[in-house]
Amino acid sequence: MIILTTSATAQNLLIIPRTYISKFTMEIRDDSTNVIVDYPITTATLSGNYLSFSNIFAPKLVENHFYDLYLYLDYNFWNSNNSFWNLYDIFWQKDSDYKEDFYRDKIFCTDQDIDQLNDNDYYQLNKGQYTSYDGFNNDYIVI
Repeated sequence: MIILTTSATAQNLLIIPRTYISKFTMEIRDDSTNVIVDYPITTATLSGNYLSFSNIFAPKLVENHFYDLYLYLDYNFWNSNNSFWNLYDIFWQKDSDYKEDFYRDKIFCTDQDIDQLNDNDYYQLNKGQYTSYDGFNNDYIVI
C-alpha cells in the first residue's frame, strides 16, 4: 500500500513493476466515489530496482480515502503503438481498446506523519478526537 498526502505539490512514487517503462498511463480510482482520473506519465526513471516518477494530483486526493492505482501501457497513446500489424485484427483507423497493465496497488491518503521504521509513528484513526482524563485517585476498591 502506498501512502500519499492531500498536498497540491508533486508527490514521488517508488514502485517495483512487472516491466520497467518510462512512458505509461496512471489511473486512480476513488473507492468511495468511484471517480476515475487518468494521468499520463512521461518521465519515469529507474532508481535501483525501483521505477520512480512524480505526479501532481488534480483534483487533490481526499483525506482518509482509499484509491486503486492502475498503471498500464495504452496502445492508443501517440507514438507508442506496440502492437504488431499482423496481430492487430482491427482496422488501423480505429482506436484499440487493448491496455497492457504492469502494476496495481492501493493508495491511502492521510496527512498524518507516519514513520514506522524510525520513530514508531503509526496511523491513528481518532488522532486528536479523543483525550483521556486521569484526574482521579483509583488506588483502592470500595466493597
